[in-house]
Amino acid sequence: MIIFLIHNLLSLLLWKGTYDDDDDDGKYVKEDKVALAKDDIYKLRKQHVSESCILFYDPNPLQIVRAQGTYMYDENGVEYLDCINNVCHVGHCHPDVVRAGQKQMAALNTNSRYLSELNALYAKELTDTFPEELDTVYFMNSGSEATDFAMELCRVWNDATDFIVVESGYHGHTRSATSVSNYKYSHPKGIGQPDFVQQMNLPDMYRGDHRDPETAGKKYGMQVHDLIKRVEGRGAKVAGFIAESMLSCGGQIILPKDYLRTVYKAVREAGGLCIADEVQVGFGRCGVGLWVFETQGVVPDIVTIGKPMGNGHPISAVVCKRAVADKYYNNRPEYFNTYGGNPVSMAIGLAVLDVIRRENLIAHAKQIGENFLEELKMAKNEFHCIGDVRGMGLFLGIEFVKDRETRVPDEKTAVTVKHKMYKNRVIVSTEGRHNNIIKIKPPMSFKQHDVDRFMKYFRAALQDVSRS
Repeated sequence: MIIFLIHNLLSLLLWKGTYDDDDDDGKYVKEDKVALAKDDIYKLRKQHVSESCILFYDPNPLQIVRAQGTYMYDENGVEYLDCINNVCHVGHCHPDVVRAGQKQMAALNTNSRYLSELNALYAKELTDTFPEELDTVYFMNSGSEATDFAMELCRVWNDATDFIVVESGYHGHTRSATSVSNYKYSHPKGIGQPDFVQQMNLPDMYRGDHRDPETAGKKYGMQVHDLIKRVEGRGAKVAGFIAESMLSCGGQIILPKDYLRTVYKAVREAGGLCIADEVQVGFGRCGVGLWVFETQGVVPDIVTIGKPMGNGHPISAVVCKRAVADKYYNNRPEYFNTYGGNPVSMAIGLAVLDVIRRENLIAHAKQIGENFLEELKMAKNEFHCIGDVRGMGLFLGIEFVKDRETRVPDEKTAVTVKHKMYKNRVIVSTEGRHNNIIKIKPPMSFKQHDVDRFMKYFRAALQDVSRS
């Protein structure tokens, strides 16, 4: 207890975080100081936090004490370019979002059973961004919660149990979300594929069986018919199909044309509902519109959203068709979530939408993303360890291979490049079934000079690898 009190006192003395409400920029001003030495923080964490909660760059983890825009700063004030934070969507500590949260927190924060103007306004603002059929919203706090509730809506819809999922999909960490996340249940320490789950092959046009962009979507999608037969063969019914509208953990996979259209049609004919998971990829990241599923020419029955929704504040939602919500209302107890839809979350959510529109971030993502992709293609032409570059907007992937003809995955080079870039203060991460893909999904405020900085150190890393 004494150590705890001393720690808090030192934090108050050494961390001088202030906010000047008269400051037009609305920025925090902090000294890059912390109360405990980095080694002591690490020891405390190892002592009290489960080892299941991993750290980047462990055993020499990066300690971040503040951030702004596309940059993060460690305890020594060293600046890092953030190329992977798809949560701080409109930029770290965006002053308008910070101000909105602070102002509302100073006035009121309570549960959603009280009538709230902010709750009603945000519900309207949010649903207005979707196709008109998707007009009903439930608020919650995380993508995992959203997946869990979306699955329940499906099960209630036709009194069914079984789900169809996509290989390498990830939809959350709760038991129910893990059960439909191949990324989790196929792990050596995972629960294994449940009996009520059928799995589609990854619709990967680079590494998969179907590579023609004109026909691959339908060919991959047609597999759903066999899976529906399997479900029915075990005396069950299809409750729903769930997939990200762009596949993140699968390795930054852009779905081929007509894929969702083919799958959705079959699932609905079988009586199930279709869930579009936009938790990681939504809110304009694709550079075309707010929602990626629209690029596939479909309207889901249910959409799950989260992460970028609050720019780092925990907020998520399920948006669905009114008929789906009515079926739940008529067959289940009330939906209540203590923090879901609270006034502070609603104020922050409104501020994020406003920033996206006012700063024209969707068009910005398209332009910067196209420039970025062209730069990566030029690097691919120069360095043969790169097998593929792909993406849409500010959602990009770089796949490393040992040989372009055989396309054998090269995890070692991908990880080496990641660590070399870290040494040059550029943060990237690796992903995919073979951990051989560098993923890029930065804050939407990413600028051309950030692209230039990335490419400078990316090329330097590749040159080092080529010489070794």
